[in-house]
Amino acid sequence: MATGDREEQSVENQQFGLEESLSRLLETNNVYRNLPPSQLCEEAVRRGEGKLTHQGVFVAVTTPHCGRSPNDRFTVKESSTSKNIDWGAVNVAFEKENFFSLRREVIRYLEGRELFVQDARAGAHPELGINVRVITHNAWHCWFANNMFLRLSEEQLKDFNPDFTVLHAPGFEADPEKHGTNSGTFIVVNLEEREVLIGGSNYAGEIKKSIFSVLNYMLPEKGVLPMHCSANLGEDGDSALFFGLSGTGKTTLSADPLRCLIGDDEHGWGEEGIFNFEGGCYAKTIRLTPESEPEIYKTTEMVGTILENVVLSEGSNEPDFDDGSISENARASYPIHYIPNAVIPGTGKHPEHIVFLTADAFGVLPPISKLTPEQAMYHFLSGYTAKVAGTERGINEPKATFSSCFGAPFLPRPPYEYARMLGELLETHGTQTWLVNTGWSGGGFGVGERIKLSYTRAMVRAAVTGNLSAVSTQLDSVFGLLIPVSVEGVPSEVLNPADAWRTPSDYESAAIKLAGMFKDNFDQLGPEIPLEIRQAGPR
Repeated sequence: MATGDREEQSVENQQFGLEESLSRLLETNNVYRNLPPSQLCEEAVRRGEGKLTHQGVFVAVTTPHCGRSPNDRFTVKESSTSKNIDWGAVNVAFEKENFFSLRREVIRYLEGRELFVQDARAGAHPELGINVRVITHNAWHCWFANNMFLRLSEEQLKDFNPDFTVLHAPGFEADPEKHGTNSGTFIVVNLEEREVLIGGSNYAGEIKKSIFSVLNYMLPEKGVLPMHCSANLGEDGDSALFFGLSGTGKTTLSADPLRCLIGDDEHGWGEEGIFNFEGGCYAKTIRLTPESEPEIYKTTEMVGTILENVVLSEGSNEPDFDDGSISENARASYPIHYIPNAVIPGTGKHPEHIVFLTADAFGVLPPISKLTPEQAMYHFLSGYTAKVAGTERGINEPKATFSSCFGAPFLPRPPYEYARMLGELLETHGTQTWLVNTGWSGGGFGVGERIKLSYTRAMVRAAVTGNLSAVSTQLDSVFGLLIPVSVEGVPSEVLNPADAWRTPSDYESAAIKLAGMFKDNFDQLGPEIPLEIRQAGPR
């Protein structure tokens, strides 16, 4: 922003009564800057913010908010960015006056309290990342920021200036009538002022996701595609990307002991290749076992990991990962170097393969299929998975979920802007795209069986190593997908979903039902999507 614009904005801020400053807030004696995790753990325990497991791993409970609060997320509407934002149900406009009023009260709430400050970096690329400062009144949330963002050296911290600041006040609740929020909870991003306000929720994921939303806005202007995906490297330096919504296996499948992990959640793809946004991982732990996910399980026993909403057994303080009574969204936050084969810094070449992951609870999508470039664009814009009965109140049968670009809640710009960039990158680099179903086979949820993880791993490994490139395929008659006829280590009857159902007519009925859901969803995405992409969906 130009100097004149800043001066004009400063006058405007004064008009809204914004006399408090961050500098004054941080000049008090009870501000702790960039403490190491060991000290933050001590402070968190001392302050009663959580407990320790029998192995000394910190556990925090964030009820009633055990996940993101999408209905409480807002973006400030102002002239410099407004025309680029896809305003609507995801990107909800927030008035500048309400932002300044709310900010003023957040600062007043934080004044006089013990504050913890974490200075870090988001984005492993030296020119394309941003400096992030998190200010919070909870020690463990500061520690979470240390785990999740890229950690800086003492030398880098000496001259640190934040590009974006997160004011994190989970103990403060907004007044909806006064501040224009929907509830006491709020996550407000101001792209012009380069600030984020978070309050009314202890769920730590709001901290990192708000900054990723910022990068998802900023990077396209620099020719970089921001992506909600994990990434890994093969032994020859070949990279692969894994897109998928929660519960599809994105973290599990990218943490492959035979490949090196670049990152598990957010990446950018630009002229030089791909780069991780983070310095840590935020893995789901529900029903985690050392057999199914040994590398992730090991992190839950390492001091420095933060367990969130994990149940501890009475008397022993041992984590019970099978117990979802607090939340099915129980998580572990840990530095990425806790994974033995992590890539540091988190960068890689242009990907040779991309995997779209879906947990199809209707049991009709193939366990793996090869996509044309047009189909890749179609399924990227669809971002399909399914929720199953019992995971949420009111869900009694499989429910289709569509999230554009596999990350709609974090995308400020129109979905097709990101899809267009993906299509250009696929064409430029000849990247092959695959659709992998980690859900059900032989019937929908409650009738069929979940596809074995060992089969999925075998299929994914075969795909990303190029072993499926020359394999013959058969055409799926409903979705138009190309299904490999053989994959080493996977029974042939598993590969074609129609063959796995006992009654062909039941399969056809379920497949046609899901195909209709795809079409209905795509009709809502806007007229700017080219015809060849629209025609790449179900027949």
